Amino acid sequence: MRVLMLSQFFPPIIGGEERHVKVLSEALVQRGHDVSVATIKHGDQPDFDIISGVKIYRLEGMLQRNAVLFTEGQRRHAPPFPDPELTFRLNRVVRAENPDVVHAHNWLLHSYLPLQRIYKKRLVVTLHDYSSVCAKKNMIHAGVPCGGPSTFKCLPCAGEHYGNLKGAVTWLTNSSLGKFGLREVDAFIPVSHAVALRCGLDGKRDQYQVIPTFISRDVTKLRDGQDAHLAKLPKSDFLLFVGDLTRLKGIHTLLAAYGRMQGAPPLVLIGRRCKDTPTELPGNVTLLESWPHAAVMHAWSRCLFGIVPSEGLETCGTVVMEANAFGKPVVASRTGGLSETVIDGKTGILIRPGDVDALHGALLTMLQNVDLRKRMGAASLAHSEGYMPDAIIPRIERIYESSEFSQSAEAR
Repeated sequence: MRVLMLSQFFPPIIGGEERHVKVLSEALVQRGHDVSVATIKHGDQPDFDIISGVKIYRLEGMLQRNAVLFTEGQRRHAPPFPDPELTFRLNRVVRAENPDVVHAHNWLLHSYLPLQRIYKKRLVVTLHDYSSVCAKKNMIHAGVPCGGPSTFKCLPCAGEHYGNLKGAVTWLTNSSLGKFGLREVDAFIPVSHAVALRCGLDGKRDQYQVIPTFISRDVTKLRDGQDAHLAKLPKSDFLLFVGDLTRLKGIHTLLAAYGRMQGAPPLVLIGRRCKDTPTELPGNVTLLESWPHAAVMHAWSRCLFGIVPSEGLETCGTVVMEANAFGKPVVASRTGGLSETVIDGKTGILIRPGDVDALHGALLTMLQNVDLRKRMGAASLAHSEGYMPDAIIPRIERIYESSEFSQSAEAR
């Protein structure tokens, strides 16, 4: 089968979504499929590459040339509406590859949709976040989880996030074109039930199947060459947090809970500094900022357990999957997809988001009960098998090949 992935970013620009597309694409090639990826070109990257058998087309768009529109120069997002130049270049890719399936992963979908009405390819969309209903993609309003979209709430919220003009355009196009464009989709793959619910998927109207993201089978094969990073880790046991160092990820709650503890192992924080990253840390806390993925895996292999105290609506929980792959249990917030990734009392402990007392108690429970930690670690390792490519990819292939899916494409 010929599959064209649409992903606005692709390695070396890396994040959970980009890693998912990369691993999925390479695994599909290994399973005998012909796979290409259309992505946005950044910097001096080549226009075309073949990496691990995956053909990569890097495309330029009109908006990406205007750096002032983007807060991060290396992450120039696709807009929630068709970019004429991206559509023109995607047309060339579709004609060259003639895919059986187009599998979109983010707003690059919108620049493809005008072509879908011409080529009528089988169209699958993985919903990694809440971008189909939220201009900010995270369903956060005034710093807390949003109850649902409405004009009088979403318009000023998007303006505060992007700036008034850019926010208004982003919200308007996403809320109008987004709903219209999603009618062209044959099948959705929300990464959690939380995403399916928040994005308004309806089993009577939409064909969809919840399939979580997954991790590479070789994620636990630790790579050499990380000595400079690993030298910064504590020599003894430690607790580990991996993620953006922001309130939405629960960093303030974590530091408050950890600061109450006496004689606890060191706490290691690995992640990107943000505007609201705390400037003062309790004693025995090591902040290492962003690390290469390979070095983070070494940290997981050495820690006692992980902590994921998010206060936002996490979509799935890849960080939990990686911890589990090393047999590490996790203390996490009962929010979004984390509630589906962590089995409370078996592979970890779930607590109420933002509850310092509950987090403090869960950390003490995990530290003081070695047998519990060992049982949860063993259960976590077994649970991680469900997030490996050989467990997930056949489910995606069945969506590609489903007869209902084929009939819906032919009916358009």
